[in-house]
Amino acid sequence: MLRIPWTAFRTNVSILQELQISSRLSSECLRRILQYFGHIARKESDNLERLIVTGKVDGKRARERSPIRWSDQIRAALNSTIYGALHNAKDRNRWRNIVRAKVMKQ
Repeated sequence: MLRIPWTAFRTNVSILQELQISSRLSSECLRRILQYFGHIARKESDNLERLIVTGKVDGKRARERSPIRWSDQIRAALNSTIYGALHNAKDRNRWRNIVRAKVMKQ
């Protein structure tokens, strides 16, 4: 896009500013993950998607390296428990404010 050689000592921030991109991809991904989590959290407690996100599905896991779970991402982003996040997500306006605050902070 800008034809910047890899040997040029430029920071990612300076390139993003030159392209006039205000939001980073990681911030956009985090925003969408948190929004989807809020959507799932407002469903019924026996909903399959909600059971998967909270990690209450029975069965055996693969023996390979364990993947990062949704609940781990939510806990890391919000610095709270998954049940605290579920409780906060019940109120849609409060959840929107939490998501905005976390994405702007990043």
